[in-house]
Amino acid sequence: MGRFEPIAERDEALARVVLDAAFRVHSKLGPGLLESIYEHCLDKELTKSGVPFERQPLLAIEYDGEIIDAGLRMDLFIDKRVIVELKAVEQLAPIHEAQLFTYLKLTNCRLGLLLNFNVPHFKDGIKRVVR
Repeated sequence: MGRFEPIAERDEALARVVLDAAFRVHSKLGPGLLESIYEHCLDKELTKSGVPFERQPLLAIEYDGEIIDAGLRMDLFIDKRVIVELKAVEQLAPIHEAQLFTYLKLTNCRLGLLLNFNVPHFKDGIKRVVR
């Protein structure tokens, strides 16, 4: 069995910035809005924080030695190290976690955050995914 490697402190620090920003968005807006609204507001909060990130970056897939551009997009890519997937659903489903895990694999990143804004208490909408 391989030895567990801890997540880099830089990645943990980036995740804390994202979570702080997401908590601010949720406390101002609450649940019940569309995912795109939360994404836009989180974009504004992250911009204020100064953390480098991309919103809706394309994710090309390599398959059988060929790059396939199928229009796959991640919600937020934080400093090319942490992936953030946003949801506004009644409850997170296993497919949401699987989607994020696949994004981690395709980008060779280790840490992802799955954030569901459609919850009364935002802490209940946070799922940390590690590859």
